[in-house]
Amino acid sequence: MNIKLIIVFIFILFSRNAISQSVSDLELVAAAMELTKQEVTYDPSYFSLTYPMGDVPANKGVCTDVIIRAYRKVGIDLQQLVHEDMVANFSVYPKNWGLTSTDKNIDHRRVPNLMTYFSRHGKTLPKTEQASDYKPGDIVCWNLGAGLTHIGIVVDKKSDDGTPMIVHNIGGGQVIENCLFRFTIIGHYQYLP
Repeated sequence: MNIKLIIVFIFILFSRNAISQSVSDLELVAAAMELTKQEVTYDPSYFSLTYPMGDVPANKGVCTDVIIRAYRKVGIDLQQLVHEDMVANFSVYPKNWGLTSTDKNIDHRRVPNLMTYFSRHGKTLPKTEQASDYKPGDIVCWNLGAGLTHIGIVVDKKSDDGTPMIVHNIGGGQVIENCLFRFTIIGHYQYLP
């Protein structure tokens, strides 16, 4: 066999493996939808977590826990990824909490930190008022006012008016709702490693 053909064959083989191991938007959406079947009480308490793969108790959580749990269901540990990126690049992350170092128990559970991570390692997408710009698997962040932020995942369901639905937790558990344009959008990302 020709050496060029062998190299091409090896390239194709590795390319297929890399493609098959990436996360798809549909897998992420399915993971998010699965979370809506789990009863969760909104609880913003600080928890000491194992590391990596640490999680708050399964019956508790906030908006960021929806994102963390959905990605974890598809094999991505945002606790570890955000922590490692913050350790290496602490200066680029927000200092909203007066911290001078990282905290593997909480850093990944803060919307501004997830926004920074997604903007650094995913795609930053336009923030628009057009429903068609928001695709299943997109991550959306909002400003709720008074210094509060929120995050959710766009899923493959639409409201009666055609607006993409969001899986999130804003106080009523992990639910699917028509809330995309309810608040001011401050971030729109795609993160499918």
